[in-house]
Amino acid sequence: MSALFVNHLTVLDFSYVHPVRGILGESWIADLELHGELDQQGMVFDFGDVKKQVRDALESLFDHKLVVPAELPALSKSEQNGITDLNWEDSEGRQYRHRSPAEAVLLLQQAHVSPEALTPLLEQAAMAAVPANVKQIRVRLRTEEISGAFYHYSHGLKKHLGNCQRIAHGHRSRIKVKRNGKRDPLLEKAWALKWKDIYIGTKEDLTEPFSDKGVEYCTFAYQAQQGDFELTLPKSKVYLIDTDTTVEYLAEHIAGRLNQDNPDCEIEVKAFEGVMKGAIAVKPALK
Repeated sequence: MSALFVNHLTVLDFSYVHPVRGILGESWIADLELHGELDQQGMVFDFGDVKKQVRDALESLFDHKLVVPAELPALSKSEQNGITDLNWEDSEGRQYRHRSPAEAVLLLQQAHVSPEALTPLLEQAAMAAVPANVKQIRVRLRTEEISGAFYHYSHGLKKHLGNCQRIAHGHRSRIKVKRNGKRDPLLEKAWALKWKDIYIGTKEDLTEPFSDKGVEYCTFAYQAQQGDFELTLPKSKVYLIDTDTTVEYLAEHIAGRLNQDNPDCEIEVKAFEGVMKGAIAVKPALK
């Protein structure tokens, strides 16, 4: 048999539930190998078709979704009229709830979310999208190599016409900050710590906060093109901003806050949204 490979076929941006850390935004790069017999063109499979058909098959599984392991403590699930309602606890007994259209969730029949747990599902989905001469597919999931600061964040964009409207999807993102034209790793690290394992929410989507057994909670709810979305999680896991949470707004927000803390400096922020994409915001010195 012959083999075809495509590195960095796609990036799967999603969020998943961790029993200790909460809801984590993640970005996994998918590499691909296809093994099979040559077709009449002398190919295992045309690169153009790989980049369309196989990429779409991989992304349909959990890209821009919330992945929930079935063995979470106190996990309960109900479905009605195409709506999935999930409730669970973290390792400290704090409550979470995610309510959304069913297509915004992947319930994983595993104890933990990991590349090893999801790779077989991706390979099955890919095999369904290729012709019969392809006999085997191997998928490799990996994270971007980042030498500096990065953070995991989750969010939802209610105005988005695509899958970004889903209330709990996310990204593993690097950040670069320049102060007066010179990169400042300490400011990068400080902001990455501030947004470690965070849910970034828009204030106008916040319903009445509440507390239970000494824990304060936030609930976000909105109606989007795909349907109604709702998310409840501990307040300690939330960072609120005044605007929507597009990466453009996030870069502006970070730059503005750093500008206030460093008024005599020009601040430039390059905020990434997953891998190899993002936004830049520049704020001149205030003094």
